[in-house]
Amino acid sequence: MMRATTSIELAIGGMTCASCASRIEKKLNKLDGVTASVNYATEKATVAVNDSQVSVDDLIATVEKTGYTAARTRSEKKPQPTDGHGTRLWVTVALTVPVIVLAMVPAWQFDYWQWASLTLAAPVIVYGGWPFHRAAAVNLRHGAATMDTLVSMGTLAAFGWSLWALFLGDAGMPGMTHPFRLTIERGAGTDAIYLEVAAGVTMFILAGRYFEARAKRRAGSALRALLALGAKEVSVLRDAREQRIPVDQLLVGDRFVVRPGEKIATDGVVDEGSSAVDTSLVTGESVPVEVSVGDAVVGATVNAGGRLVVRATRVGADTQLAQMARLVEQAQAGKADVQRLADRVAGVFVPIVIALAVATLGYWIGTGSSWSVAEGGDGNGLTAAFTATVAVLIIACPCALGLATPTALLVGTGRGAQLGLLIKGPEVLESTRRVDTVVLDKTGTVTTGRMTLISVVASDEPLARRLVGAVESASEHPVAKAIAVGAFPPVTDFRNVEGLGVTGVVEGRTIVAGRPRLLDDHGLTVPPDLRRAFDDASAAGQTAVLAGWDGRARAMFAVADAVKPDSRAAVAELRRLGLTPVLLTGDNRTVAAAVAAEVGIGVGVGAGTDEVIAEVLPADKVDVVKRLQGEGRVVAMVGDGVNDAAALAQADLGLAMGTGTDAAIEASDLTLVRGDLTAAADAIRLSRRTLRVIKGNLFWAFAYNVAALPLAAAGLLNPMIAGAAMALSSVFVVSNSLRLRRFS
Repeated sequence: MMRATTSIELAIGGMTCASCASRIEKKLNKLDGVTASVNYATEKATVAVNDSQVSVDDLIATVEKTGYTAARTRSEKKPQPTDGHGTRLWVTVALTVPVIVLAMVPAWQFDYWQWASLTLAAPVIVYGGWPFHRAAAVNLRHGAATMDTLVSMGTLAAFGWSLWALFLGDAGMPGMTHPFRLTIERGAGTDAIYLEVAAGVTMFILAGRYFEARAKRRAGSALRALLALGAKEVSVLRDAREQRIPVDQLLVGDRFVVRPGEKIATDGVVDEGSSAVDTSLVTGESVPVEVSVGDAVVGATVNAGGRLVVRATRVGADTQLAQMARLVEQAQAGKADVQRLADRVAGVFVPIVIALAVATLGYWIGTGSSWSVAEGGDGNGLTAAFTATVAVLIIACPCALGLATPTALLVGTGRGAQLGLLIKGPEVLESTRRVDTVVLDKTGTVTTGRMTLISVVASDEPLARRLVGAVESASEHPVAKAIAVGAFPPVTDFRNVEGLGVTGVVEGRTIVAGRPRLLDDHGLTVPPDLRRAFDDASAAGQTAVLAGWDGRARAMFAVADAVKPDSRAAVAELRRLGLTPVLLTGDNRTVAAAVAAEVGIGVGVGAGTDEVIAEVLPADKVDVVKRLQGEGRVVAMVGDGVNDAAALAQADLGLAMGTGTDAAIEASDLTLVRGDLTAAADAIRLSRRTLRVIKGNLFWAFAYNVAALPLAAAGLLNPMIAGAAMALSSVFVVSNSLRLRRFS
């Protein structure tokens, strides 16, 4: 018995079009407590089982009863999508081309050419078309009809008619010739054969599936590349000796060696050494990141410099790389609203087409010779009726409709993963289109989230840095840590004065560092130039520290949460995307205004009205998002902390910095693995472009069927041309989606 909301993923075999996926989905959803989504492009079913006694075996049995195969994905070794298709295709091409050439060029129609065509075409219908006939038979046994039903009916009808005309009609007579036409001409039909139609349609549809499968494989290549990024072996330190073991044997807490040029085996913290780490494979960031003792590193990144010893903190499925892959797979398995509409259409499309084909046959036979597409036609109209009916069956396949959304999702989410942009689900794409306001949490998003030394004003700066840095190095305060960067002489008699600063003796001098009041208390005078520097830094929203010794103040240190280098460009890019930026912070208004000015956020800038919202408590961030939504805005929120999680969930679109907390990432719709704000703009651009591709695909897939069906029914489309057009429509949709691979 399964527990509540158990999630199961099945690999589905035997699907040939979107209507197949729709049928499987309907059957699974009829099971008690089961919610299923079947994706034709990824050939997977994502099943949620809620408080039900339905087992995995029950799910697999249901799929098999529907006429398809299923297996748990974790245990299944998936074949290459083109396996077996290539040989069948090339044999079919070799046999079909002569048949088409003979039919199209009357001058080459020698005596008994029709029998030569039959000899070549028969293996094509039986061997080349076997996948269609077999699938159609399975579907018929289950009382269903799919694209294979249409193809099988059309090709067998054309082949059957040709056999009747050859053996029982006049088509087998020596010297028989007939011209090749793109439109239909009425006639008795006893001297007409359609071997080129039966063979040509089979060849074109096989070719379409072959190239479609190859294109689908390319569409999923980004995710496979992501999964293959990790190291395969690692040099672990055990009993003070290096030991080479497979990565999957690594345990949390193990220390392992990473030499220059090697991949870091798993997520961890640097225990020894310093180096530059190339994170481009995981985050898309081209500039190597400097790391030293105590810094976190991510598995699958490359050590570009010195030797490192890393202590493993996460292994296996818990690593950032594994989580990224899981998010991408979940996104690719989902369905946007536009895809659900397409699936519903595809589910009823085949029965409608069969009904339309019967109506076409009846209409053409019923009108006799009174109406003809080709001038001068006469006879009983059977040829024209039959040809139009076959054309309707062949042209109507809804393959392109079923591929329109999932292939674009495959490519878009995969490309995003390569660039460090993780889209959690297809419904996120719809949100990015509507967003008009972006709320930027200051700390850790617009700024680094760490206090950084901005400037030093002193007559002897090296001396000031050495003495003040030494006394500050004994303090744990974030401001002290920003000043105390490097190696310093020892400090004695250190004292921390709560809320004011620190004192200590360095190289025989008593150093006082902190607020002006602390220096006054120790009798140190502050020169006018240092007082002005202190006031200017404070007005700019920085934390100013005065330091003195030997009777007077001798230096001013300005410390602040530094703005990330790319934040200003990112804000400009977000504005170009039509978004109004809002800076949100718990800091005071002076600090907020200074940061806003530095990144280019100001009231009245751009299409909307920029806002700077300061002194906001963590619990009130949700209220800010709600207020903006109450004003009719569609809000995106970018944050990275635990206190951002609720606001990210409340926003119409939540974007979490991948450098932030797990809570924030879990609550978001998009995860930005890179730590800079430009990734937010990139993510919105990629999402919008993916949505545009999906809508373009759906338009052309719908337009193709809407335009082609009337042409086929009216007798203006040769069945063989219809087969080629149908196959090309699927290849076009997948190829259009592959353009997203070039997104940068």
